[in-house]
Amino acid sequence: MKYDLSRLGIDALNAMQQETVQQYRRHRHLVLLSPTGSGKTLAYLLPLVSQLDAAVEELQAVVLVPSRELAVQTCDTLRQLCPECRCMACYGGRAAMEEHKTIRGLRPQVVIATPGRMMDHLQKENLWPGKVRMLVIDEFDKSLEMGFRQQMSSIMEMLPQPENFILLSATDDPSITAFVGKEDFYKIDYSVDPTDDLDRISMYEVFSPVKDKLQTLLELLCTLGDETSIVFVNYRESVERVGRFLVDNGVSVAMYHGNMEQRDREKTIYRFANGSCRVLVSTDLAARGLDIDDVDNVIHYHLPLDEKAYIHRNGRTARWDAHGHSYMILGPEEFRPEYVSSSPQRFNMPQRIPAPLPARWATLYIGKGKKDKINKIDVVGFLSKVGGLAREQIGRVDVLPGWGYAAVERAEMPHLLKRIKGQKIKGVKTIFALAE
Repeated sequence: MKYDLSRLGIDALNAMQQETVQQYRRHRHLVLLSPTGSGKTLAYLLPLVSQLDAAVEELQAVVLVPSRELAVQTCDTLRQLCPECRCMACYGGRAAMEEHKTIRGLRPQVVIATPGRMMDHLQKENLWPGKVRMLVIDEFDKSLEMGFRQQMSSIMEMLPQPENFILLSATDDPSITAFVGKEDFYKIDYSVDPTDDLDRISMYEVFSPVKDKLQTLLELLCTLGDETSIVFVNYRESVERVGRFLVDNGVSVAMYHGNMEQRDREKTIYRFANGSCRVLVSTDLAARGLDIDDVDNVIHYHLPLDEKAYIHRNGRTARWDAHGHSYMILGPEEFRPEYVSSSPQRFNMPQRIPAPLPARWATLYIGKGKKDKINKIDVVGFLSKVGGLAREQIGRVDVLPGWGYAAVERAEMPHLLKRIKGQKIKGVKTIFALAE
């Protein structure tokens, strides 16, 4: 099959992506080491698409990922890159029977799945692996951390010997070679020393005069204005505490942690990615496995548990050769960890702290999605014709299988909801609501 990079707004590949495509043509099995945010997803999707045979309707490629969010985002990227490819994301947190019905109707050529759900479908023979030619394991190091080793090994045994195998990891590890079990794999090493990114990430220390650092965090976020920030904490309870404090003080915030329902987690990520909130407060769950571009700042409210956590948190900013900022808030009894080898600048708050700025966008929930034959063009057309919005008043649109989200200029949202109440989109009546 053919792909179109322009559909992703990409003019040219970076060096790592170019080398991956070139080496794929020469070697059957690849191991790609590259940091978070470097474009690894596209690096393996290009060879994957080039190998797909449009005439073969059966499953041809399997991609294993450690998180539901990464499965959905990767599948969306593949659909944009190659619209003719029938791909499907499979993951826990929803009924496997619903996925089985979709599998029977769609007959996917590519499945992007979490290890547990993929193994379940293979064991139940919901998917026939006889034509699988490629196996990809993305975020291998994170998958090991999450305890997926045995599941991934079992899946490899269930699949016929793939013609091609690609393993991707942000960090190198001796267990990679042992797990792959192949002597003919080619390693592409773009892993970097953490200090190599210092020219693209400006490091700052922010000192809190008291042990409870909430007021210092609030002042920092207000000072940063309309920039986007991810605030990292170490505990789920802290996400709620910090998030509620910021909301009560007028900051546009979304909260994200592993104890949330999957649908709420998805909504949170879409709201942050489309600009409906400027701040994401999260555990280290958001440090990896999410495809969020243009994050201006990473804020370490709690000190990272170790150097690896520090590196992956900082990897949320300065993606794709952009510039970013990293702030570490230190209380009276806290000190900069030894693994922070650089010398951060001291950040001094201005004498007058500005008020928090509202987000430009708000998110509209649409109760129908792709399985109802609704796409992004349909949504934009509906919001323009029925909703009366100008094109510049509509931001990012995301359409999922069962529902969708659209960023709408915040000031227009109340009027829009009144205009579209009870209206049909593409002949289908549905629910419209503010997603907050």
